[in-house]
Amino acid sequence: MSKTNFDFDLIVIGAGYGGFDAAKHAAEHGLKVGIIESREMGGTCVNRGCVPSKALLAASGKVREMADVDHLALFGIHSAPVRFERQKIAAHANNLVSNVRNGLTKTLERAGVVILRGQGRLEGSQKVGLRDDNGVDRVLTAKDVILATGSDPFVPPGIQIDGRTVFTSDEAVKLEWLPRWIAIIGSGYIGLEFADVYTALGCEVTMIEALERVMPTFDPDITKIASRNLIASRDVDAKSGVLASKIEPGCPVKIELVDMKTRDFVEELEVDAVLVATGRVPRSKDLNLQSMAVETNRGFIPIDESMRVLVEGQPLPHLWAVGDVTGKLMLAHTAAAQGTVAVDNIVGNTREIDYRSIPAATFTHPEISSVGLSEEEATKLSNEDGFSLGVVRSYFKANSKALAELESDGLMKLLFRKDTGEILGAHIFGLHAADLIQEVANSLSRRQSVSDLSKEIHTHPTLSEVVEVAYKQAAQQLKKS
Repeated sequence: MSKTNFDFDLIVIGAGYGGFDAAKHAAEHGLKVGIIESREMGGTCVNRGCVPSKALLAASGKVREMADVDHLALFGIHSAPVRFERQKIAAHANNLVSNVRNGLTKTLERAGVVILRGQGRLEGSQKVGLRDDNGVDRVLTAKDVILATGSDPFVPPGIQIDGRTVFTSDEAVKLEWLPRWIAIIGSGYIGLEFADVYTALGCEVTMIEALERVMPTFDPDITKIASRNLIASRDVDAKSGVLASKIEPGCPVKIELVDMKTRDFVEELEVDAVLVATGRVPRSKDLNLQSMAVETNRGFIPIDESMRVLVEGQPLPHLWAVGDVTGKLMLAHTAAAQGTVAVDNIVGNTREIDYRSIPAATFTHPEISSVGLSEEEATKLSNEDGFSLGVVRSYFKANSKALAELESDGLMKLLFRKDTGEILGAHIFGLHAADLIQEVANSLSRRQSVSDLSKEIHTHPTLSEVVEVAYKQAAQQLKKS
């Protein structure tokens, strides 16, 4: 029972990773918790994002590896022609989604969380409206409310979606068919991952990027080596500086490309399908935020470092927001961390979140990962705070494990302060980069110096020695400065 006169101690609107972790954490603290979800439990990550896409990447990655005759021949291995069943690859992803979603739901139920199906919204301070699937509307009360409604794929103006020939990642994870020629609009992590899947399964890909260079959000050094491996060496035609101003579904799909700067017509493409991977937008318009005078920034809900929702820069009592809808770092593990931080503050354990130490990964083959500041951001900080910026590069081609795997085309770039040795950021491309970045993220979160980190012993032979070499190179720079 609730310890107050409210229906619940906490109501969470949205059952993605942010909402799930918040609800579970609150229940473990003895709060009476209700969680509202209008779609599938698990939100984007479980149903339309991280989970199914990683299943597709795992399967297609094995196809790519087995089909790379030249690479296998270097080991003395000769494989038969590779065959795969698209339906079973799709079923693998679908089964994983179902298992994870069921596990998540049962975890909440065991914790005592009340799952409420329907559309949630604010109805003023400490009040939540709920319209269930049958259209029945009621108002619930809660001492605290957390908004965790996530995000949807962004579809730019001029692009028509039909879900079959022109679609977003929501449909792509179902892998309902394999177009012979697919255009991918956008070259961020979503576009790169699906290009990895499609090319492994025999599709021709045209990647269209509006900004001046492909992979614009990645470190330039990482982009150079990654684009060589993930784009140039594969059946991918990359176009940058052009905007897909108009896309019409059909057979074929027609794409009108214009110059990004001048808007002059460049060419028209006719392809079998188009994946629109141009980022994500927050799901906030149906939350009735005006009832609490909350003004969004392009739909994103403003919060402070404790996850409190802000109105004119000041925190509102009892209203919190976490996950993609806040627009901080739109990653599942960020949402989960924000959820637990919000609950800790609700129960009186004051906490803030350190976004700089949250890593990100792109699960291509090989992977890309990063944590902390970009070199541009670090340079700006060094100029503002008056310290010298250190930059070192550690190469996989000098690593015994990478050489043994015949996967030595990789790079780690480490950014640090030359006065204190504190790590500011790291960027990795190479085998298991998504795992390697965690060590750096942990060191960054503790604000450790490369002087201390360079003395730590790493297992030989492992890929972790790429990180060790970077730490030692950085420590040498400190001695010279």
